Amino acid sequence: MSYAGDLTPAATWELLQGDASAILVDCRTDAEWNYVGVPDLVRLGKQLVLAQWQTFPDGELNSRFVADLRRAGVTDGVPVAFICRSGHRSIGAAEAATRAGIGPAYNVLDGFEGPLGEDGHRGVAGWRAVGLPWRQF
Repeated sequence: MSYAGDLTPAATWELLQGDASAILVDCRTDAEWNYVGVPDLVRLGKQLVLAQWQTFPDGELNSRFVADLRRAGVTDGVPVAFICRSGHRSIGAAEAATRAGIGPAYNVLDGFEGPLGEDGHRGVAGWRAVGLPWRQF
């Protein structure tokens, strides 16, 4: 594994709650943030970092991803958890952060919405499905 590891959404919340320096980065696209919602860390007195791993609508990798993290105040030596829609793009984000010296970097399993369910819709697992705080823009 080329990053610190995988965390469930609940374990991610515990990390953020227990470590004042820990950061959550939502690496989905701006369209997803705007239309689906984002994790809400207000109860923890923290602010979510938004940094696209891929751009919308073309799906291209964001060549400025690490620079965007740094510009948002993400520094070396602090735990950083990356969340995407279903826990796949966030692996690439955690790997890139690790290569850049950021971290320990973690992937949030099942992401914000989780995988597709039997009905073809998301929401059977992930941040929202386990009842963690979130909000719409």
